[in-house]
Amino acid sequence: MALVRWLKRRLVVIAGLLTLGYLLLPNIVVTVFSFNNPKGRFNYEWQQFSTDAWTDPCGVADLCGSLSLSLQIAAWATLGATVLGTMIAFALVRYRFRARGAVNSLIFLPMAMPEVVMAASLLTLFLNLGAQLGFWTILIAHIMFCLSFVVTAVKARVMSMDPRLEQAAQDLYAGPVQTFVRVTLPIAAPGIAAGALLAFALSFDDFIITNFNAGSTVTFPMFVWGSAQRGTPVQINVIGTAMFIVAVLFVLAGMVIGNRRNRQKA
Repeated sequence: MALVRWLKRRLVVIAGLLTLGYLLLPNIVVTVFSFNNPKGRFNYEWQQFSTDAWTDPCGVADLCGSLSLSLQIAAWATLGATVLGTMIAFALVRYRFRARGAVNSLIFLPMAMPEVVMAASLLTLFLNLGAQLGFWTILIAHIMFCLSFVVTAVKARVMSMDPRLEQAAQDLYAGPVQTFVRVTLPIAAPGIAAGALLAFALSFDDFIITNFNAGSTVTFPMFVWGSAQRGTPVQINVIGTAMFIVAVLFVLAGMVIGNRRNRQKA
């Protein structure tokens, strides 16, 4: 009975820890196998500990080239989607115009539509326009499907803003630009940052839409998929582990900054 009562009191904590462990398990496997030294072409079975892949992450031909290309596309797609998505979010929340409801509904279509359908539609569009498939078609496609996620994140933040803060700034003779830069933008910044980070992750990780519209261009996800057919190099695990560590550091940095701000307010 004591054990049952103990489990009931800690059921939520136990369930949370099990869920977290389930989510982190793939990352742990990737990290462990980044130190593997496989005997064959495939890095699917543990053989022996080695740091060779970490000392030479670009040892596989075209790996770092595809990684660099994916980072460039993700960075530009994030910039484009964040700027456009922020403006759209402010327009949908702050202004009344014809077809506002329709635009508000249509903006969520890319989130609900299957990726393969969007990929085929974009490919048809590019072919009919006579566009050459490559870097620019991938970038346009990534901005298009990242836009909805940025609008959703920024819109939620803008809707929660207190308009009286901007009115107070105007009462203190702040101009429209000064009010936006010193009051509106800092309040909306967490939503904008969340949308930007989400857009970067989605763009960097995308395979289906990229594969349809890439032509002969090879991004990192496409390189991983192609390598899986011939043999998976350990360097792929190294890159995956490094990206995971960077993401964790970003989260920790955000938590530290947030805690410092809360202490200053207190």
